[in-house]
Amino acid sequence: MSADFAAAKWRKSSRSNSEQECVEIAEASSAIGIRDSKNPNGGHLALKRAVFAGLLNRMKAGDFDI
Repeated sequence: MSADFAAAKWRKSSRSNSEQECVEIAEASSAIGIRDSKNPNGGHLALKRAVFAGLLNRMKAGDFDI
């Protein structure tokens, strides 16, 4: 999937501490981007909105050991 995140506003959870060890997300027209705040220039993972929503739902349901 290709999505343009060049002008995207990246954000992290309000529950994150002040350390730079967070997952950040940004919205593009067709996708949600996910990146590591420790390395913002290291690339990102782009997921279709429905896939991202499914991932969040599974995380909230406790389907992953995180």
